Amino acid sequence: MLHLRDAQAPRGRRAIGRTLFATALLTAAAVAVVPAGAAAPQAPAAAAPAHSAGAPAYQRVAHFYGAYIDAATAEGGGKLATALRSFYLTSRLRTQLDAWKRHNHADGVLRAQNTPLAVRVTPGESGAGHTWSTVRLTWSTGKHPTYTYLTVRSDLETGKISGIGE
Repeated sequence: MLHLRDAQAPRGRRAIGRTLFATALLTAAAVAVVPAGAAAPQAPAAAAPAHSAGAPAYQRVAHFYGAYIDAATAEGGGKLATALRSFYLTSRLRTQLDAWKRHNHADGVLRAQNTPLAVRVTPGESGAGHTWSTVRLTWSTGKHPTYTYLTVRSDLETGKISGIGE
């Protein structure tokens, strides 16, 4: 299990750190694009998943949710939240989430109108080119905290999130 939030760290410092991480990740992805003629010829290699050099799918889901929640709570974080959705989510899922938002008047990524206090992501089963993760959102603290759970599907080939359900 991966815990993204640390109760001892002030929320503002976490938000800034997570926002900077997400910005650096998006910048690195944009800079990594090299024109086809500029690269030296290489021997053919087997096709590898887009995320093979990175983290496992459930960790990518955890990175997305951590950065997304911080962007959603930050003042002026709307552009970053949109950029994160573009980077981590398939275009089809973004379209579905926009429709879900119009119908439910809430954020489709979080399935809520508010932002949670913490998030935990655990890996699930894989098959047919996909893998599933369970996202636990924490909404309150104290003796009896409140949680909601989401099932998140990622495509193994692209590493992108392709489904979010309750």
